[in-house]
Amino acid sequence: MIKKILIANRGEIALRIIRACKEMNIETVAIYSSADKDSLPIALADEAICVGSFLAKDSYLHIPNIIQAALATNCDAIHPGFGFLSENANFARLVSETGLIFIGPNYQTIAKLGDKNQARQMMAQANIPIIKGSDGPIHSLKEARKLAKEIDYPIIIKAVNGGGGRGMRICYEEAELENNFKACKSEALACFNSDLVYIEKYLLNPKHIEVQILADNFNNVIHLYERDCSFQRRNQKLIEEAPCQTLDAKLKEQLLTNSVKAAKKLGYNSVGTIEYLVDANNNFYFMEMNTRIQVEHPVTEMICNVDIVKEQIKIAANQKLSYSQADIRVSGHAIECRINAEDIYNDFKPSPNTIKKLHLPGGNGIRIETAVYTDYTIPPYYDSMILKLIAHGQNRLECIRKMRFALEELVIEGVKTNIPFHYYTLYSHKFIRGRYDTSLASHLSKELNDARRDF
Repeated sequence: MIKKILIANRGEIALRIIRACKEMNIETVAIYSSADKDSLPIALADEAICVGSFLAKDSYLHIPNIIQAALATNCDAIHPGFGFLSENANFARLVSETGLIFIGPNYQTIAKLGDKNQARQMMAQANIPIIKGSDGPIHSLKEARKLAKEIDYPIIIKAVNGGGGRGMRICYEEAELENNFKACKSEALACFNSDLVYIEKYLLNPKHIEVQILADNFNNVIHLYERDCSFQRRNQKLIEEAPCQTLDAKLKEQLLTNSVKAAKKLGYNSVGTIEYLVDANNNFYFMEMNTRIQVEHPVTEMICNVDIVKEQIKIAANQKLSYSQADIRVSGHAIECRINAEDIYNDFKPSPNTIKKLHLPGGNGIRIETAVYTDYTIPPYYDSMILKLIAHGQNRLECIRKMRFALEELVIEGVKTNIPFHYYTLYSHKFIRGRYDTSLASHLSKELNDARRDF
């Protein structure tokens, strides 16, 4: 049994984990940086400990400080949340070697799947379709030019250790290759401490579909159906929904079945998500596998009535899954809007400030995930997401209507947010029809800015 967990994260995901632990009668320790001394997780955890300065590298990314905090507070386990160290194989290894439980898959699995190129090869061996691209890292511009000609433009250059929409550059023609190749390597080094990159054929305006997996240590693997994460801007997800409205039954079954088979072949043993790109001809291709809880997990929880965080903790405690595949049924539809502190009329520039007034919506089927409150000052040092608004309805149209009402009721004053952009999107005919792809968010952003300028 796990009796005490240190949460190596901040904000709403830290609070989400604390709440799950309270229901499981597990004590919690919240870590925080000097910038987060007034955060809500500190107030609600059983204990809290400062692990460093406002700089992430000195606090939420400082492995020795975090492990020492867990040992000093007599924790049994560490939950990494998402982002920061959640997919850091070295962190997972050190946690295990210290005698603590890492709530996630083993570090060898994280290392293999964290190497995006190696993950491609593993999925190919599991008979999952992959996009044409390099067989390994591309080390020189000469190699890049040669491969790009073979697979034809457009191409995408990706960081081998990338994630979260960073470390990517698209080249539509050879003239863009040199600058993008150098820029991608520089960003990869800055963000992931490795400048290794690989190249894939770039699919124009695909659907971005992901399958949620639960796998225990007893070879039990199930899926919790799929999410549509196609509404994204510059590779950053803004709206997610489950299930996907537009997948035909045959394609959906292929995605779900292949995902479970792949997880079994990999010997996967935690919560995980396999992400795919689906082109206009209903061909699907593996993109990456995330070895952690994801930001958008609430939409899956709402339609499947499964607490994914609790299952993640139980798996780490070497317990069997609480569910079989036959237990999982889809009920209704769910949509999540990521509410960010951003100026939508200034290229979505982060807009940290003090929240002067906050009113959160409620009602049947409305869920809020946030750690902010009135008079809370949003630090400028971390991600701009401040709140997740989730709506659940009997069908997609009812869900959209509920989300509209919730956005109308949501009040955040003192901080510029992307609430107006979400509201505009929920009235877009393309979004309402559900037949949108990864290009829609950028299109609507331009449309909204053009309308504002004309007005």
